Amino acid sequence: MAEADDPGGVFFRFVASVVRLSVPDRAVCEALEAAGEPGPVPSAEGSAGPELEFLPALGVLLARAQQAGAVRADVDLADVRTLLIGCLAMERRRSVGPGPVGADAGAGAGVDAETGAAPVGRMTALMLDGLRADRTVTELPVAGPIRDETRCAVCGAALAAARTGRPARYCGGACRQKAHRARRTAPPDRR
Repeated sequence: MAEADDPGGVFFRFVASVVRLSVPDRAVCEALEAAGEPGPVPSAEGSAGPELEFLPALGVLLARAQQAGAVRADVDLADVRTLLIGCLAMERRRSVGPGPVGADAGAGAGVDAETGAAPVGRMTALMLDGLRADRTVTELPVAGPIRDETRCAVCGAALAAARTGRPARYCGGACRQKAHRARRTAPPDRR
């Protein structure tokens, strides 16, 4: 990978792949988080673990991508490592799964209406856009329409569903008043 023709593309695909493949496995996330942290040095007869080989490999990819002008020059390996760990945490937080992590993850924008899951890699794509030198924008998946959503009869804004009682027809007092005035001034055959 270090000798690829497109070092910027290789770097961005590598980081996105590391996040995508690591998110489902908490142990891998913790190993990546521990990589580069001060701690016990492995003995001479023991082989270097993958966590000790990861950062130098990432550093080579980063340097080549910066030389090609694909990654901002002011970014260093410590920045990429911190952003990578942050992406792992954000993607785990946005992924819907058992327990409290996924319980409120579907409340934000960009949620798939059928599965309730956030688009895979959305946080990573946003982070990678910040690393790009040319400031191109990564296309993010568009959220599908929310089914069974009620909208304000006047302005069309989405309405929050009430747990009890009659469903709301208007988003607030101003729209309710506009609808009332429109009904009052409408010809008798349209009422």
